[in-house]
Amino acid sequence: MKLRADFVQLYRDVHSWVGIIAGLFLFVAFYAGAVTMFEEPLQSWASAPVALPLPVSLERTPELLQKALAAHPEVRTDYTIAVTPEDAQRGRLTWDGSGGQVHHAPTQVMAAGLDAEGNLVVVPKTPSDAARFVDVLHQQVGLPLPHTPAMILMGIVALLYAIALVSGVIAYLPALVKTLFAVRLGQSVRKRWLDLHNLLGLFSLPFHLVMAISSVVFAFHGQIFALEHLLFPAPVAGQHGGMRGGGHDGEHGGGPRPDPASGSGVHGVMRTGGGERASPASVKENSSAAAAESAVVSSHEGASRVSRVETSSAAVPAQLPVLAPTDILALVTRQAPGFVPEVLNYMQLGHGKDVVRVFGYDARYPTRGPTGGFMVLNSRTGAVQSGEYMPGHQPAKFAILTSFFALHFGSFGGAPVRWGYVVLGLAGAFLFYTGNQLWIVSRRRRERQSGVVVETRGTRLLAALTTGCTTGCVAGISAVFCAVPVLPFGGTYGAVSAVYYSVFCLFVGAAFCLPGQRGIRLLLGAAGVVTACVPLMLCLHGAHLLRTPEGLGVAGMAALLSAFLFAGAVKHTREI
Repeated sequence: MKLRADFVQLYRDVHSWVGIIAGLFLFVAFYAGAVTMFEEPLQSWASAPVALPLPVSLERTPELLQKALAAHPEVRTDYTIAVTPEDAQRGRLTWDGSGGQVHHAPTQVMAAGLDAEGNLVVVPKTPSDAARFVDVLHQQVGLPLPHTPAMILMGIVALLYAIALVSGVIAYLPALVKTLFAVRLGQSVRKRWLDLHNLLGLFSLPFHLVMAISSVVFAFHGQIFALEHLLFPAPVAGQHGGMRGGGHDGEHGGGPRPDPASGSGVHGVMRTGGGERASPASVKENSSAAAAESAVVSSHEGASRVSRVETSSAAVPAQLPVLAPTDILALVTRQAPGFVPEVLNYMQLGHGKDVVRVFGYDARYPTRGPTGGFMVLNSRTGAVQSGEYMPGHQPAKFAILTSFFALHFGSFGGAPVRWGYVVLGLAGAFLFYTGNQLWIVSRRRRERQSGVVVETRGTRLLAALTTGCTTGCVAGISAVFCAVPVLPFGGTYGAVSAVYYSVFCLFVGAAFCLPGQRGIRLLLGAAGVVTACVPLMLCLHGAHLLRTPEGLGVAGMAALLSAFLFAGAVKHTREI
């Protein structure tokens, strides 16, 4: 089917203008999103080390817990036991050290162990917020705003993104068939940008469609669920209670969330890479601890959710002892062979409905969160309370929704898929950069053809913003991780935010002060220098991370990116 020429031109105009409006926001979202695939190793590296004895065995964990409860009675309401702590820094037993208070101080987690004589050792841990900041930057498309308005704007950008994808396919697909692999690097600058943009856009189209649609849902999930509750009240909406109580998981899901910049998002409920989740002490303290979002957001919601299942219809006598970790693991192994538990989060809800959330993964199935799923058991009887977020054991409607989230997170297929998402994320960022450059080159050509000697203000503005925002984003994120070793606690949210936006604004300002090819070369070179410092800082302050595949991946990717930026600086040797 051949479209009329005026229709094709209309779709091209829509694609160009919508892409221009959303392109710079999307560059930040995709570049930061690619970095978040390394969130867990970066979080582990950035957090300051602690002096803990080697973790006790799981069999001795009840002894450790008993001594911790005697010294710190507040632990009883919410504590976490790591099943497989890699080293002493992780700790076998942790809990929230904030005392349930929301404030602006750095997040504090208390970690406990036993020394050689069996004495209790409790040390505070303050996880770095560097990786969490990059994740929030990804979610909020770089906007330094409170979470709610930023997510609304992100949703609008995602809608524009979807429109740009559809209009681009309609307008350019017929011509792409002829010139798909004809990347004319040696010809005009406009043709080079056009061919690179078309090639990247077409081959990553399914990925971009998934990102666009899922981002719209994440941005407006609150309004969607409010509308659902309005249209389907009482019993019908109540069937989805698991979704409302604990189903707003996913990277951008979760009910109301505190403003990340305020520090309130790290106590009680913490959102890092997988929607809302329990505080650092009640899940993993590293920031990519999967989908613990809001299965039990509060004791009231947790109690009401637990009461929905038949196994908990009657309250369990409170005098029954809490099951030991080894007993919980044995029950999980029988219930779900193949599921690998990593974290046990015990929560005291009262009325005999105390629960333990078992976080882990099953490599055979996609997961709702970035790195895994969880099941909820009664911590005194072992009865299963909820398996709605358990990989491979979900009802059909939840399994379908989980597949949707998994496509956004890349939480399926193991390391190869995650590496694929890193490449697709970086390629997506470059796609938006080439789209803006293509518009600028085309606009300059039309201005010269019409006899305009000095380029217009709009062209200068977009050219400076494109160069400043893209190089500023790359350099800002690199600067955050370069600054981690010298920042207190590995960087509080406010500190890393100040580092990023200072560098970002510096690059944007320089782009306006240094227009033309000289400015582009300097900014690309400067971004390359800052990015090249990331593997250097890893070597100097994180040799243990370089002994892991993920750590080597971070260093290798940073080195490649810096080389790419240096090559781009050398390439810009003449005026476009």
